[in-house]
Amino acid sequence: MIDLQLLISYGAQIHTVEKGEALFWEGAACQYYFQVHSGQFKWVNIGEDGKEFIQRIIEPTQCIGELPLFDGGTYAASAFAIGRSEVLRLPIEQFQEMMFEHPELQAKFLKRLAGMVRFKFFMNKEIAFDDPEKLILTVFAYFKNHRMYIDEKDDLVLLTRQQIADLTGLRVETVIRVIRNLNDKNIVRIEDRKIYLDNLEGYE
Repeated sequence: MIDLQLLISYGAQIHTVEKGEALFWEGAACQYYFQVHSGQFKWVNIGEDGKEFIQRIIEPTQCIGELPLFDGGTYAASAFAIGRSEVLRLPIEQFQEMMFEHPELQAKFLKRLAGMVRFKFFMNKEIAFDDPEKLILTVFAYFKNHRMYIDEKDDLVLLTRQQIADLTGLRVETVIRVIRNLNDKNIVRIEDRKIYLDNLEGYE
């Protein structure tokens, strides 16, 4: 997202977050700009019943929790490290100074925020139809077309079944059943418990 050396020149420091540890909590005040340096984070809302709904999985070079930096609000979701991870952490005052002195960065953030809104519209539309198989197929096609969570070399899905469930709002048992059915139809291929997208014609 933002060049590593540029962030460091404004005072960013590397902060380590252990597996399962929260980087920030929904509703908390924003004090830093965070950019993932290594590892992965899940950006989630948690219901009263403890069920997680993953908004996005954030990977190296991507920023996380940036909305309050622009609207002055609190964090809209919580962030947890999927494994031991590192983030670059830049205090909000230095972030604002950097944005003022490097206005070209604004276009990057506008494009990212627009992509997030578009993805939200897409997910809301698909979830509303209440067809688990169509939802999963359409989501896989979207991820493939937008180079999200899919290995470009062999079309391997880089998500666990639980993560697919948390992203779509489905029960993990439903995800397992649907993927097994798609394997039987030769639309996806299951190999060593990994999911490969062999034939998404009609959904891309």
